[in-house]
Amino acid sequence: MHDIEWKISEELVPYEEAISYMEQRVAEIRSGESRELVWLLEHPPLYTAGTSADSDDLIAPDRFPVHNAGRGGQYTYHGPGQRVVYVLLDLKKRKSDIRAFVQDLEDWTIDLLAQYQIKGEKRDGRVGVWVDRGHREDKIAAIGVRVRRWVSFHGISINVDPELAHYEGIVPCGIAEHGVTSLTDLGIPVSMEEVDMELLASFRKVFLENGVTGKITPSA
Repeated sequence: MHDIEWKISEELVPYEEAISYMEQRVAEIRSGESRELVWLLEHPPLYTAGTSADSDDLIAPDRFPVHNAGRGGQYTYHGPGQRVVYVLLDLKKRKSDIRAFVQDLEDWTIDLLAQYQIKGEKRDGRVGVWVDRGHREDKIAAIGVRVRRWVSFHGISINVDPELAHYEGIVPCGIAEHGVTSLTDLGIPVSMEEVDMELLASFRKVFLENGVTGKITPSA
């Protein structure tokens, strides 16, 4: 039976601290010393560059600290009001399929949004989750993962109520023709605590009820 730790950090977590923790935890998961982990947190305002980032997409390099993330993808923003979800799972216990894992992350986010009557959608060639607003499509969740010896880390960032103007310092995910949105921007004011409860319920449906036995244990 898979025993997955569910961890929520109440305070803002510095990015370097989060990366260091994930690096260590991935090694421990791989060796069997630690349980798999889903970690929910917020970061101070910053930009991250994925492995495909184009330096021309960093419009305001002095606005916030810029970190090389080591994950897939391009530039994105993290900051207060955004729920960052780091997903450290042993994919060998599941499908050993990175593409399927990314699709599961998208499905997880889409199921979450459906609880608020928001239709999240996938787009070919554009990883993440999008909302069709009629006159344009806006991104509400970014996805970027890294996999080491079949253990995943990094994950999802979902815009709950961040300062959307902070995205103006980058071309988010290298896509200039589309915008970004949030639950609050879509007229859904909701607390982070409520989002966390819905994330847990949706995680169970997508990851634990889809042919995989398991349980989730909260952090002590």
